[in-house]
Amino acid sequence: MRVLIVDDEPLARSALRRLLAAHPEVEIVGEADSTEAARHQVASTQPDLVLLDIELGGGRDGFDLLDSLERRPIVVFVTAYAEHAVDAFAVEAVDFLLKPVEPARLERALARAAREIALQARPPGPESIELRTPRRTLLVAPAEIVALCADGDFVRVFVAGQPPVMILRTLAHFEEVLPSGSFVRLGRSVMINRDRLRRVDAPTRSTSRLVLEGMTDPLVIGRAAAARLREVLAEKG
Repeated sequence: MRVLIVDDEPLARSALRRLLAAHPEVEIVGEADSTEAARHQVASTQPDLVLLDIELGGGRDGFDLLDSLERRPIVVFVTAYAEHAVDAFAVEAVDFLLKPVEPARLERALARAAREIALQARPPGPESIELRTPRRTLLVAPAEIVALCADGDFVRVFVAGQPPVMILRTLAHFEEVLPSGSFVRLGRSVMINRDRLRRVDAPTRSTSRLVLEGMTDPLVIGRAAAARLREVLAEKG
């Protein structure tokens, strides 16, 4: 995995180098201390992953860097400012690390990045589903999709072990392209891969929590969706 470190603080870059030394699969291909230097490094080194600070000095930040790139590499933000987390995932960063970086958190971030690299590198096949966003395209097997939730004009697609992906499609589109034997629509806004359903909890009369393999947090559904799920499970049984 080819990694570029972008941070305006020399000590922070040094700390990341020390942590990355414990990962033989990582090759540090360059460092940059500004958006301009980072832009040149991205073009010249073609990294798989950029470990990117947000506050880069000179009135520019990591988001400015990403906006300037025609082809974005995979990004993990490394910053001291937790308030940037929402913005980081809005630009589809695969992870968000707070300084000082803990070795275990870096290891998980690298694992996420490796999965993302593998997904992007996999050639399309007859069983692949294309998940296209303005910045990247993922080709995933239907079995890797855990759940889908409508969100306005978009669908939030949960892929196992990955951050959710926002796709400008409808649930009806995915209902057509995903195998009906595994995927079930529970209402206007939720579809799940029932092969990944591991447990159903009902903390209240009006909500249920679905524990799905590949999702960190349970998926909360309403009464009508829970009733539809019971029907599906009864039919399967």
